[in-house]
Parts: sequence; structure tokens; C-alpha cells
Amino acid sequence: MKSRMLARLIAGHVCLHACMAGMRLAAPLLALRDGYSAWAVGVLLALFSLVQVFLALPSGRYADRHGLRRIIGLAVIVSMAGAGLAVVLPVFPVLCVSALLTGGATGAASIALQRHVGRAAQSVTDLKRVFSWLAIGPAFSNFIGPFAAGLLIDYAGAQAGDLTGYRFAFGLMALLPAASWYWMRPVVELQPVVSASGAAPTRAWDLMAEPMMRRLMLVNLCMASSWDVHAFVVPVLGHERGFSASVIGSILGCFAISAVVVRLVMPVFASNLKEHVVLTAAMVLSALVFATYPFMQSPVSMGLCSVVLGLALGSVQPMVMSALHQITPVARHGEALGLRLMAINASSVLMPMLFGTVGMVVGVTVVFWVVGAAVMAGVRPAWLLRPPDGHGPQAGPDKS
Repeated sequence: MKSRMLARLIAGHVCLHACMAGMRLAAPLLALRDGYSAWAVGVLLALFSLVQVFLALPSGRYADRHGLRRIIGLAVIVSMAGAGLAVVLPVFPVLCVSALLTGGATGAASIALQRHVGRAAQSVTDLKRVFSWLAIGPAFSNFIGPFAAGLLIDYAGAQAGDLTGYRFAFGLMALLPAASWYWMRPVVELQPVVSASGAAPTRAWDLMAEPMMRRLMLVNLCMASSWDVHAFVVPVLGHERGFSASVIGSILGCFAISAVVVRLVMPVFASNLKEHVVLTAAMVLSALVFATYPFMQSPVSMGLCSVVLGLALGSVQPMVMSALHQITPVARHGEALGLRLMAINASSVLMPMLFGTVGMVVGVTVVFWVVGAAVMAGVRPAWLLRPPDGHGPQAGPDKS
């Protein structure tokens, strides 16, 4: 894939994803400021993923039929509308609608981007390389969005944390998707994949008949839950300890920066990386971080934990995406990506509410330990992603 086009896709992804990432920080903090409980904040965070549960498979099939540009254009419009509503009326019910719109748009755009990049790759090594580069987008935007929103919340108003600061934060998030369209507009569509004449209709769940696909989905769910618990618990923990919005945003930013760093390094070593080794190591390291995180009391120590966790989780997505594109048929890449996104976002809908309930009853410390134990239990399936030849996941037959 040409470097120039990949750079445009990454820049566009950063702008679109940063809108949602900033909203994920600003909206919960505003809800906490207005006196809503940890459970209510969990519900609000869950809504960022709810629409993706229902749109993921249709978005994947739509991308298989129509490609990249149509989905990106719709995602830009919906994201701008979602963040713009929060500027006009920053109250909890509207924040919930904003979460649905920005989350759904970002999920649909991600599927189209991942499918486009995967089809443009020329080899297995190229798959690892391009997905490592593409994965920089969400990681970098997870720094830009929360950090910029936190600064505006603290400093744009007459005093830190007033409603004017929140309006400025939401306003900036509403402008970012427009930049996304600017970067992606010149990207040329790939030739469509034509299914075999007379092929029997397929169902998305048929893909789960492959043992490798089931293992890959389980590992991805474990690591997605790790990402969710960090995004949920750090604002709650920081609020309890009296940290400012900019400090909380900086802790989340440390996580994002380290995820960017590991994804910048991975393309250099792409030919030597094995999916099952990287995923297993990431799960072990994440479980150890979750075991120690609750004992860190200062912003600096929490930031260090965020850095280590970002290194571990940042390495996961490129390996998962590389394996998925080798396991599934070419004509069903979009559908497989939609199935993956649907599963992890169904988890993301349920987990924040579960985290909020557990946090209210026994404290957020237990949330860290439960997720850490679940991640450790997924180590064996990650290692079993090793194929018989030891080189990489085997491509599934094209049944289209």
C-alpha cells in the first residue's frame, strides 16, 4: 500500500476517533460534576458502544459492497451532529444521545478503514506492518481527544470545570470530523470483490465455526475489556482522589502515548513478530498491571501504570487484525470485522455498567483485580493461536 495514502487514512482516523475519545472524557466528567453516580457514568460510557453492537455487521456488509468513502462521509456528518448537540444542550440525556451518535459513527468508519487497508496489503508481513501503522490512529487520538478536552474544561471557562469550559471542549470535538473528511477525500477506492456465481448465502456466525476464529475473538474480548476498565476506572478513581480534569486527561494520555510508541516500533520488526507470542505476552503483562494499579496513589505512579498498560494493549490490535485477515475469506473481510466489532462492543456496553455496579458495592479496586484475573485466564487461548507450522495463522478457505 502506498505510504501517502496510508498516511492520509491514519490522519483521517485520528481526527474522527479523537472526537469520540474527547467526548468519552468530557461527558462522564460533566455527569460526575452534576452529581450523577458511578453507575450512571458507566451507563453513559456504555452508550458509546451500544449502537456499534447493532451497526457493526450491517456496516461490515455495506463496506464489502460499497467500499470506504460512503461510510466515511456518513460518519463525519453523524459525529459532528453528536458532539454539536452537547454544545447546544450539555445535560445528561443529551450527553447520552451524543455518546450514541459519536460512538456509532466511529465504529462504522473503523470497519471500513480496516477492510480497505487489509485488502491493500500485499503479504502477511505487510498486513502486520500496515495494521501497526493504522492502529496508531486510535492510540494517538486517545491522547489528543482527552488531553485537549481536559485542558479546555480546566482553562477555557471563567473557572476550572465550569459549563463554559465543557462547551468549548464539546465544540472542538464537533470540528475534528471535518478535518477527517479533508484527509480521506482523495483516497481511491479498491476494486470490489465479486462473490462466486451461485454461491450459497452465508451468515456471519458461520465464521465462528473455525476454532482459530473463536480463540481470536476470546482473546480480543479479554483485551477490549482491559481497555474499557482503564477508560472507566481512571476518571472515577481520579475524581475520588481530587485530581483535576487535566491531570486525569494526562494519565489517560500517558496510556495513549505508550500505545502509539509500541505501534510505531512494531512495523520495524513486523517480519519477526508472531501473533500468538505477542498476544500472550500482552495478556500476562496486562494482568500484572491490573493487580498493582489500585496501590498507586499519586498521579505519577498511576501514569507509570498507564504507560506499561498502554505498551501491552497497544500491541494487541495489529496482531489481531493481521490474524483475522489471514483466517477469513477475502470477500467476507468486512463481515468478519463487523462481527469482531459487534462482539467487543457488546462487551463494552455491559462492562461499564458492571464496573459501575461493582465499584459502588465493593470499590473500584476489586474491578481491577477481577479484570486482571479474567485476562490471565485468557492466556492459554492466546498461546493456542499458534498454528501447526508455527509461522502465523492459516488463511481460511474462501467460501464466498
